[in-house]
Amino acid sequence: MQAYAGTDIGCVRTMNQDGYFCSTTPIGPFPNLFIVADGMGGHQAGDYASRYAIETFLDYIRHTENRNLIRVMDEGIAEANRKVLEKSFENEELAGMGTTMVVAFAEDGQLYVANVGDSRLYLISHEINQVTEDHSYVAAMMRAGELTEEQARNHPEKNVITRAIGVAWEVKADFFEVDLKPGDKVMMCSDGLSNMVEDQRLYDVISSNSVEDSVRILIDEAKENGGYDNITVIVIEPRIEEVNEC
Repeated sequence: MQAYAGTDIGCVRTMNQDGYFCSTTPIGPFPNLFIVADGMGGHQAGDYASRYAIETFLDYIRHTENRNLIRVMDEGIAEANRKVLEKSFENEELAGMGTTMVVAFAEDGQLYVANVGDSRLYLISHEINQVTEDHSYVAAMMRAGELTEEQARNHPEKNVITRAIGVAWEVKADFFEVDLKPGDKVMMCSDGLSNMVEDQRLYDVISSNSVEDSVRILIDEAKENGGYDNITVIVIEPRIEEVNEC
């Protein structure tokens, strides 16, 4: 397995409120682990929320005795949600903060994903497919047939999310399981990339470049297209082996 991650403040924001974690080696009970979080809130609140959520999640999984990895992901997200919300009540400067979170790991030819918010995970095979579903106002309108993809991309409320870590005592993560095939790649990102670079271009770059070059090229292109938000990208190459059937 190979993976590479990168983040950039972009061309407009004065602070990077994105956070990420990228490990191809075991951590806690997980054989590998990848996280992208996109914080929200004034001053330093969004920056704090994304990083604190990741730190809390990692601390939880390092100390758990549970070996049901799907349940551990769910419990880790719930713990991150609780800790971020508690911090927002303890410190007036952090009031109202929150963060998206998308978490993934690969094992035995399967990719397991959990997400809250609108940070995304894509599978790149013979085409590009968005695995996660955005928890956002415009995504809900698209699913209801009220907006086209192009209308959603330019909608004035495209950044309004409907589910996030740290905004309520209960949070529901969506879970996905994906079959990985030889040659597949995976990309995780904040909306600072997905709002700036179209899916077909994401596919073209990732399918024809190394994981490291893909991250660098996509961050550069997001900035060339405006860079209106922080940009975070992780590209993963699981390297699934061909199975020879007798």
